[in-house]
Amino acid sequence: MSENPFARRNKREIAELVAVASGRKRADLCLDNAKIVNVFSGEIIKGSVAVYGDRIAGVGPRYEAKKHINLKGAYIAPGFIDAHFHLESSMVTVPEFTRAVLPMGTTSAVADPHEIANVFGYNGIRYMLESSKYNPMNVFFTMPSCVPATDMETSGAEMEAFDLFPFLREKWVVGLGEMMNFPGVLDGNPDILDKIAIYSEKRLEGHAPGLSGKELEGYISSGISSDHEATTLSEAREKLRLGMYVMIREGSAARNLADLIPLVTCENKSRFMLVTDDHNPVDIVKSGHIDGVVRKAIKLGVNPIIAIQMATINPAEYFGLRDLGAIGPGNLADLIIFNNFKDLKIHAVYKNGELVAKGGEPIYVDKPRPKPVLRSSVNIKWLEGDEFVYPVGEGKCRVIKIVPHQIVTKQLLMKPKINGRKVVSDPSRDLLKICIVERHTASGRIGKGLVKGFGIKRGAVATTVAHDSHNIIVIGVGDEDIFRAVVRLNKLGGGITVIDNGKPVEELELPIAGLMSERPLYEVAEKIERITAAIRKLGSKLEDPLMTLSFLALPVIPKLKLTDKGLVDVESFSFVDLFTG
Repeated sequence: MSENPFARRNKREIAELVAVASGRKRADLCLDNAKIVNVFSGEIIKGSVAVYGDRIAGVGPRYEAKKHINLKGAYIAPGFIDAHFHLESSMVTVPEFTRAVLPMGTTSAVADPHEIANVFGYNGIRYMLESSKYNPMNVFFTMPSCVPATDMETSGAEMEAFDLFPFLREKWVVGLGEMMNFPGVLDGNPDILDKIAIYSEKRLEGHAPGLSGKELEGYISSGISSDHEATTLSEAREKLRLGMYVMIREGSAARNLADLIPLVTCENKSRFMLVTDDHNPVDIVKSGHIDGVVRKAIKLGVNPIIAIQMATINPAEYFGLRDLGAIGPGNLADLIIFNNFKDLKIHAVYKNGELVAKGGEPIYVDKPRPKPVLRSSVNIKWLEGDEFVYPVGEGKCRVIKIVPHQIVTKQLLMKPKINGRKVVSDPSRDLLKICIVERHTASGRIGKGLVKGFGIKRGAVATTVAHDSHNIIVIGVGDEDIFRAVVRLNKLGGGITVIDNGKPVEELELPIAGLMSERPLYEVAEKIERITAAIRKLGSKLEDPLMTLSFLALPVIPKLKLTDKGLVDVESFSFVDLFTG
């Protein structure tokens, strides 16, 4: 982490900044001839921005300074803030993520580490906090509220209110992360209510897809004040009218910007934030981070200043990130410079008054830091090879139907393909086996289901990235390839593998919790592209098959999902059999 923006300034520091701001002392730096994006007033102001130390001293008039830089009419705006994301989805560590997105203008982000917490619990959260130290990007945290997300899956840890309490006074912790267990809120689950009560002085983030009417009002009455799960205009409008802040998500698996942006007006703009939620490394490389979301919002017709406000001052004010999110005297000098709103190509980034990126490249020197260490996270029971056989049952089968570009699924009822007394994949109908192998306690549990929409005609794909408990998830055509894919992941110690004719054709090691690599983000993105190409060679036409695959195990997103304990009907929050009987 960079210097703590909440740290108390001493009397001398305040006096020196006042002297510079009032014109009685020279600034360190003055950025002249700029078009300043004023997110306070919603206008563009021509002038200069003066910087002293890590803070902005003056905005508008030209100041005397030790160094002047002529921006020649370029725009200058506050550094972007991602108000809700899971860093683990980038598949890299905090330092490597920073090196990739800081040049794109992201100077602060609010991370919910519930992915790694589901694997390692307290130690996983502590790992993320320690990894963020001495980092030139601010990484704030909301504490994961649902570890595991439900009791319908096996995770590597369980975190109750008592386990989250030690993090309450951490200055970098700004709230309680997305409360996915909305039935628990409505039913008065004691541990859920304890978590809400403990963190009630900070922000309580929501996660309530499709919740409506009095149930939604009950959920909001607990103090939960934001939601990033709205996928339709009517859903977002209802949540807005009931006082929620709407986080408009534009990530890799779920893209809701085009559907929700018509709701934003000059009158209600302060109630919206732009977020990425889950953003894979390939999308970050190709489309950018929050800058890409802002860019797309502008292309969809949003006033450029409003688009920038939703990624700067709005999240700063929502989370109480004092001195961030705007260009004003006394604020921290987190600044981005670009030539126009159409391309929104970031030419330079200043963090705490220092130039940290130029021309799309990081130019800062990493500070020495101790390297946090975690144990191996893949622990499965010995497999004999027949564990992936499906016995025949009565009636039709419940089938998970993939919805492209969404993390929601549908449920179909289909006749399975039978070979003898066994259910087998039927690639001619795009009906494939999907299994979840418990990987935390070596219990030997394997959830078994069928999926339509993944599209491979042969081979198998497996990964330890399976939201939120991150057991091994595998889709395949033949039992042998499914078996070999799971065994290969065990040998890798976590990651992704693509199997064809019994052999791995592409793979990526993710040794940190089975979720992250220590390699640079651009290298991981290149590897992911090769894996995606290999999956497409097997027949899939999904734009992002890996992200789609990883969410098929999330039993808090409707309609039908699979965990190591079995098929889950999310709407009734109950287990259902593969066969209808």
